[in-house]
Amino acid sequence: MQTDEEGFRYPLVDQEQCIHCDMCRQVCPHEHVPQKHGKKPYVFGGYHLNENIRFESTSGGAFSAIVDAFCDENYVVFGAQAEGLSVLHRYITAKKEVCKFRKSKYSQSVIGDSYKQVKTFLLDGKKVLFSGTPCQIAGLINFLGNTKRDNLLTIEVICEGVPSPLYIQKLNETIEKKYSTAIESIDYRYTGKNRFSHGKWDFQVMQIVLKDKKILVKDRWFNPFWSIWLQHLMSRPSCYHCKFTTTDRVADITLGDLWGVHLYCPDLYGKNGGASLILCNTEKGKQVFQKAKGCMFGRELIFEDALKYQSPLKRTISENPNRFAFMMDLRSDISYENINQKWAKRPSLKLLFSKYVIGKCPWIWWSKLRNKFKGENHA
Repeated sequence: MQTDEEGFRYPLVDQEQCIHCDMCRQVCPHEHVPQKHGKKPYVFGGYHLNENIRFESTSGGAFSAIVDAFCDENYVVFGAQAEGLSVLHRYITAKKEVCKFRKSKYSQSVIGDSYKQVKTFLLDGKKVLFSGTPCQIAGLINFLGNTKRDNLLTIEVICEGVPSPLYIQKLNETIEKKYSTAIESIDYRYTGKNRFSHGKWDFQVMQIVLKDKKILVKDRWFNPFWSIWLQHLMSRPSCYHCKFTTTDRVADITLGDLWGVHLYCPDLYGKNGGASLILCNTEKGKQVFQKAKGCMFGRELIFEDALKYQSPLKRTISENPNRFAFMMDLRSDISYENINQKWAKRPSLKLLFSKYVIGKCPWIWWSKLRNKFKGENHA
């Protein structure tokens, strides 16, 4: 794998060793999409009953519940683990270590030898749970080919594209100059209590821990990273043409945030502590989740309702026409602060009102709105 000028990694063929068998292209998920599951999925919304697990997770802790249900004995769990600024695919053999795979990492993980390891474990008769992005799951399925997969459970996250690593690298360089130390870890969506997040899902903040243990916190709605990424200015080019942003899925189970929870299933809001959306795309996935439900509070949902608030399940992200100009700035000597000043947008008053006024007491506001709309409809 070779890193390009935008910080993204791509496969490079060693022409001196290549025998032109074309196997690399045959297993490439971009060129050959594996079979998808097109049947309407079983949909569930809710959160883990264990509050510690729920708050250590990005959304509602569904991943931990599924791991607990699937991994009874002779199992291996694969997931993305953050190590400094890097994200690497690793495996664990003890469920108690699943905390390593919790939390969202907004970076393309390094697969390494994970696919080979999965195949070896399956051939040895072990149960294997593999989690990753939809394209990573597709790559695994293609790589395994005719390998028996009865003991394999695949879990994908709902993905909106991966950002260029150069942005965080530039942030790290700025921090080194200012604090004379580097970043040790980043929690992109920290839920713990502080003056910004208040321990609430909708007020998650970016928390940066430096190597000298100093902690930096950036409010979610004033964080330039989110503004620039959500403008689709620094996404990997292939993400604009992703073949996996459809309702047909490759993995057994799809996980994501239960966006829109306060609108169509407010009973699952759970005091703004985080809620998960679970799509069971195969019978295998549904059977495993039926066991996992015992650890969760929630209920079955209508697929069409959930789909309204999940754009990555309906369409690819749109390429911003200013992407080239932004990436040129990011690759240049322009400072981190100047890049943010030029490209990040400040939140609208409407957004701030909805989060900091309505968001502080959502039950009261949403009940008033529902009653208002009901009255207008009756009229």
